[in-house]
Amino acid sequence: MNARSDNTSDQHPNSQPHPNSSANIESAVGSVGVVTPQNFHFAEPLTLECNRTLPSFDLMVETYGTLNRDKSNAILICHALSGNHHAAGFHSADDKKAGWWDNMIGPNKAIDTNQFYVVCVNNIGSCFGSTGPTTINPDSVDSDSVSSDSLDANSSDEPQVYGPDFPLITIKDWVKTQAMLSDRLGIDVWHAIVGGSMGGMQALQWSVDYPERLKRCVVIASTPKLSAQNIAFNEVARQSILSDPDFKDGRYIQEGTYPRRGLILARMVGHITYLTDDAMKAKFGRDLKSGKFMYGYDVEFQVESYLRYQGERFSENFDANTYLLMTKALDYFDPTRDYPIRDYPSTVAKDTTESAVQIEDSIAASVESSKANAQSELEDAVTTIEDIESDRQLELSALKAAFAHTQCQYLVVSFTTDWRFAPERSQEIVDALMATGKPVSYINIDAPHGHDSFLFDIPRYMGAVKGFLTAPFITPSRPATGERS
Repeated sequence: MNARSDNTSDQHPNSQPHPNSSANIESAVGSVGVVTPQNFHFAEPLTLECNRTLPSFDLMVETYGTLNRDKSNAILICHALSGNHHAAGFHSADDKKAGWWDNMIGPNKAIDTNQFYVVCVNNIGSCFGSTGPTTINPDSVDSDSVSSDSLDANSSDEPQVYGPDFPLITIKDWVKTQAMLSDRLGIDVWHAIVGGSMGGMQALQWSVDYPERLKRCVVIASTPKLSAQNIAFNEVARQSILSDPDFKDGRYIQEGTYPRRGLILARMVGHITYLTDDAMKAKFGRDLKSGKFMYGYDVEFQVESYLRYQGERFSENFDANTYLLMTKALDYFDPTRDYPIRDYPSTVAKDTTESAVQIEDSIAASVESSKANAQSELEDAVTTIEDIESDRQLELSALKAAFAHTQCQYLVVSFTTDWRFAPERSQEIVDALMATGKPVSYINIDAPHGHDSFLFDIPRYMGAVKGFLTAPFITPSRPATGERS
């Protein structure tokens, strides 16, 4: 009932078929080889932010490398929306694809498994083995009358999957389950927690919720919260699924249907946001599949063919209810929610008033001879600038409140062509950390791949991550500094 644990990343760079031989896999440069996922069952109830409780839950996990005696070399990898626990290596000798971050994790790679013990967990709500919409809802199982050996396929007593009854989840919920996994593994403090995109949000939330349990936090191609535009993209994707007649109010598994068309459309919309205009122009341009116009609504342009292929492939490996849950978790993310801002109005009023006065003086000097209507337009512009500055100061103050008690070092990485989570969003995180005196390094990588750049083997990017993970830890007694690159 779970989706296949195939990689479903957007522009997976490790897509070349691998030789079908275990010897070749083991000898691959920097490969962790064949790995076996592990299932961790948690019998204790899990109360979620939505005030619903899972009576128990499972987490699918993969580990690479060896945990040292004092358990101080552990690194946690947090996956993005379509990711899973299979971050590196191969599941069998016949595997055609390595894990979704195989170019990052392995012997002598940026996250060196000769040095570190690396853990990647599939989050609850996903469809790759951890408890989620495609797993059995224990409330549908009557243990007194039903046994797993005597289930009638046509019986109304047959256990049912959660489907749409699986509760809405948040980034905080995922971090909570990851902390429970940490306890199970006996890891009190992580050497580092690393994530890209939605994974970066989890790493950031870790530093806020469990400040004493990580030394380093690596936030890659991420954001302190989603913009209205990003929420809008997610809503279009959700409506594509919800409006599919085969969605059946989320009970498509029970009904024997599947909202394939809706999931394809959702993925096509999302995929466009992961690419750049220049990358699409270079890869497809306006090339026609058949070389001429067909004057119809079937595929004509190469970019149409590509998007349809990506949607088709994704729909075969992912679950629609999971997609809805994941996008909602993205929308809800806001590490500042639990940290009310103190004395904000007076601070912002002072800052925005000074900023507005400077802007207004400058404008007045340049439009001294303007007509009355032009003056009115300029006054409106000043008001808009005041509002923008007020919002910026509010966001900064909120992030400063959230980061005030963090104890780890940070590496924040952005990519020049990422317009889904633009470098400016990473800079908001950096500004707040520097304003609170936290040790933070920031690097903006020039890359043509858009948001999915975090999945690619870019030397400067990989070097920055490796250098950060192996550099000495800055103890709290030393002055905190920030640096940009």
